[in-house]
Amino acid sequence: MACGIALVVTSVCPSLFPQHSHEPRRAHDFADLDAIIEDAVDRDNTPGAVVLIGHDGHVVYRRAFGSRSLEPTRERMTVGTIFDLASLTKCIATTTAVMQLIETGRIRLNDPVSAYLPEFSQNGKGQITVRELLTHYSGLAPDLDLKESWAGRDTAFKMAMEAKLVNPPGTRFVYSDINFETLGFLVEKVSGMPLNEYAAKKIFAPLGMTETRFLPPAGWLPRIAPTQYDDNGRMLRGTVHDPTARRMGGVAGHAGLFSTADDLAKFAQELLSGHTVLTRSAIEKMSTPQQPATASSLRGLGWDIDSPFSSNRGELLPVGSFGHTGFTGTSLWIDPTTNSYIILLANAVHPNGKGSMVSLRSRVATAVAHSLDLTVSEQAKLRLVRITGYNESLMAERRLTTRNGEVKAGIDVLEEHAFRELHPDTGHPVRIGLVTNQTGIDARGQRTADLLAHTPGIALKAIFSPEHGVAGALDTTEIGNSQDSATGVPVYSVYGDTDARRRPTPEELADLDAIVYDIQDIGARFYTYESTLGYFLEAAAKAQKQIFVLDRPNPVGGVYVQGPIADPGSESFVSYWQIPVRHGMTVGELAQLFNGQRSIGANLTVVPMEGWMRGDWFDSTGLMWINPSPNMRSLTEATLYTGIGMIEGTNISVGRGTDAPFELVGAPWIDAPALSAYLNARQIDGARFLPVRFTPTASTYAKQPCGGVNIVVTARDSLDAPELGLEIAAALLHLYPNQFKAPALDGLMRNKESLGGLVAGEDPRRIAEDWQDAASTFVTERTKYLLY
Repeated sequence: MACGIALVVTSVCPSLFPQHSHEPRRAHDFADLDAIIEDAVDRDNTPGAVVLIGHDGHVVYRRAFGSRSLEPTRERMTVGTIFDLASLTKCIATTTAVMQLIETGRIRLNDPVSAYLPEFSQNGKGQITVRELLTHYSGLAPDLDLKESWAGRDTAFKMAMEAKLVNPPGTRFVYSDINFETLGFLVEKVSGMPLNEYAAKKIFAPLGMTETRFLPPAGWLPRIAPTQYDDNGRMLRGTVHDPTARRMGGVAGHAGLFSTADDLAKFAQELLSGHTVLTRSAIEKMSTPQQPATASSLRGLGWDIDSPFSSNRGELLPVGSFGHTGFTGTSLWIDPTTNSYIILLANAVHPNGKGSMVSLRSRVATAVAHSLDLTVSEQAKLRLVRITGYNESLMAERRLTTRNGEVKAGIDVLEEHAFRELHPDTGHPVRIGLVTNQTGIDARGQRTADLLAHTPGIALKAIFSPEHGVAGALDTTEIGNSQDSATGVPVYSVYGDTDARRRPTPEELADLDAIVYDIQDIGARFYTYESTLGYFLEAAAKAQKQIFVLDRPNPVGGVYVQGPIADPGSESFVSYWQIPVRHGMTVGELAQLFNGQRSIGANLTVVPMEGWMRGDWFDSTGLMWINPSPNMRSLTEATLYTGIGMIEGTNISVGRGTDAPFELVGAPWIDAPALSAYLNARQIDGARFLPVRFTPTASTYAKQPCGGVNIVVTARDSLDAPELGLEIAAALLHLYPNQFKAPALDGLMRNKESLGGLVAGEDPRRIAEDWQDAASTFVTERTKYLLY
């Protein structure tokens, strides 16, 4: 079997391979690699192999091993041997072609495939997107049916168009040749050219890949590595090994390409540092995770990153790299983080299909990484953190863990610093106004208000209380001013039923020198404490007062960014700015973003936490949980809130007035078993649904029996809560079109396009895919405001 692993070479010049005769520099000791390949040949894992390694702009290893052919004649392997690349066709030819068409605007990544191939909409496939084909999350079976006799490209097209789903689209990673057979047809339809002609003209010729093509000519046969005997006892040599591609005539989106190690090196270098056939942004897009955001198997567009098929990454290459394998024994792995690539080509299926490359690929990659003594640059480390939230060791198969952290909140850091950030002055005490509630405490349980009131050089002059009051116990807009019993300081309410009542007055700020904000947020765009923060930034800027934000953790972590971004012009008390529903930022980071993106210009200082990591959920911080609001009673409820809270503006109960707010969804007109069955059939990652009946004591449908579901979080790192909210809304609209008031959803979602898609009956996963590009842009834009 041919095995190709590529360590990224930053500048392997195409001129290095004019006649495939140059000898690479051998500055590194590859004796262990030689021994591994020779042992595999001796054990009959493969008759032979060609290995080519690039690193830091040079080919550092290029060698042939064993035999090219064992039957019917024995031939020595050479470095110029041409191999049947099998599934490497998917990423080298088909993916590159699709990305070129995306770059020119002729294909859109999140469009339904049926927009280009109307026949594809048969049997419930109308909502499958181009992205889902490229990432193998389409829900289609692994391959076309080969049990019956058939032949021809047109027959394969008809079968692919008529294929039936085996999973709901977007729910499961199932490696499927049908995905790429369909993508091949898509390229042909949009470009107006056969796939082989398109690839030759648009990809291989510009890169100088003169020995790469579908349907190799007879003159190439002596150099082609044979694979195995077909059903008629004929040794396949120059004819594609894959049976489906063979029935299709040798040209298919999933298999059929032939090439050499030298040509693949040119292609690998293009992905590392070139821009001949793809722009750098397109290469970055396809080589970073593009699967559903919470899926366990990480896939780029056409490329593997971290899935059960990633054996050729080995033990030492970081997960930020990418590659692919081919059934015949080929593999390619490219690593931008260490500037290296590994190509391992073999015909392990020769002569009888019994060879195996899985273990060999892994051992080769590990040996190469060891021999090159690879290091990861600081810039590359940032790429890893962007994917994982913690570090590389947690990336594989999305095995995110918890940790036992010791996080110090901003108030604890301020105490350790003897409040020096506030510039206390015993001669002229700094007059402070504190925005806080019951969550404003330090690690010992002392209120921030009491600490400031008793610190020499600081005079606490006012307390401002947000929604739910200074004690966080009220669920009404009628919250008046009061006095703090412990300090005697006046408490001004900045919550009410008008915009003016939600902001501090100039008179309340007049006698202050600075404002301190210390409130625990929940990580959801529509949680009003974030708007209160924004209003105080505006007030501080207008009154020319310095404002200090004491940072606290985002309870649901700082890695995941999910949900729709609020439409421009939709700003309100439940949508302060154009950010996603789940933004993955701390309150201090939000303050910096608001101040910068809204051009507020406040004199802002954030007192950061110590010890918090972006991957931390609240239960990894060691901090005490205090309900931020009356119905936010646990981390589970916070986990669900960005989705269930998003839909509570409609005519449903979300469990307010019960013991499990945001874990329940129901209404008097809902049939509990029907709703739970519908939602469970959707196979929503990270959640299951139990049919229940409950009677809220307050809020929507108070004292009315409701049918509905209890949402059970089975894997919080796999759960996309905003998409979950959309799934529930879509289910209610489907089951109860006359009762469910879908338009009210936009009161908190604030995204008209998503609402329109929902009302039009689009699949929720299809709508959620449209969120991804905007979310990716937000992730880039927020970087300058991150503290951790």
